[in-house]
Amino acid sequence: MLGPEISRRCEIAPYRSILHGHLLEGFHFEDQCLRRLCNRGGPNQARCGRILMNSGSGFFNRVPAISYDLTMKKHIAIVEDEPALRDNYAAALARHGYLVKTYANRKLAMQAFDSHLPDLAIIDISLEDEAEGGFDLCRDLRALSAELPIIFLTARDSELDAVSGLRLGADDFLTKDVSLPHLAARVAALFRRIDALRRPDNAAQIVRRGALSIDGEKMQTAWNGEPVTLSLTEFWIVHALARNPGHVKNRQQLMDAANVVLDDNTITSHIKRVRRKFQLVDAKFDAIQTVYGMGYRWVE
Repeated sequence: MLGPEISRRCEIAPYRSILHGHLLEGFHFEDQCLRRLCNRGGPNQARCGRILMNSGSGFFNRVPAISYDLTMKKHIAIVEDEPALRDNYAAALARHGYLVKTYANRKLAMQAFDSHLPDLAIIDISLEDEAEGGFDLCRDLRALSAELPIIFLTARDSELDAVSGLRLGADDFLTKDVSLPHLAARVAALFRRIDALRRPDNAAQIVRRGALSIDGEKMQTAWNGEPVTLSLTEFWIVHALARNPGHVKNRQQLMDAANVVLDDNTITSHIKRVRRKFQLVDAKFDAIQTVYGMGYRWVE
């Protein structure tokens, strides 16, 4: 039996059909209800999981579904001070199977992050009485983890804000006019980048180019044996360049490798940031060469 709290929100007949293995053609419903039903456990949970994972053809009526494992939900943190927007983003991502937790300000977010980091963080720049609280939060998160994917989602759309956010180590910068499907797609792209590195065929490969070593499984980079801490986007850029030394990679190729959409100035900012990080280990580092009008290449 469904509990009364679910029965009030959900029509019970479709769920009986679903749990008996039948999808009702053309029927649209509140997909949160199905997720809540599946998460209750019991003998139907395995069937629920199969239905959820095979539901990408219009089964959920708002945004195309992303397959996920009920036992391994990705944890996303949203730090946004406007309640309506915060709830809207959270509901949209929850419909894709993510476990979403929300915070109204930097202090509440850091209290949670100090005990447990999310798998991905979405941050606004202006947080309550802190005009640039999101920038401070990004800096704090980077101090806790170099690999944590961070997305800025903000009403501030100046190039200066975008460059500032990316220089602090964010992996993506979106403005609040972005559609919910686009937001979900960018989140999924960041997770795919991590999953791609950790696939068995990639994890076993350690890229070595002279003084450089890149460990895909551990997402670690070293120069002359000294660790170089890179963000996720920076890691992919270095990985793309070092895999084919001497080959010029243009902006589009670097974006494809990093699975993000960036303009020329942002790519330049990432390259400068990467160089500075290597130069902290070796002041003579010059392995990333600019080929003017074309792109960048790794030289040995």
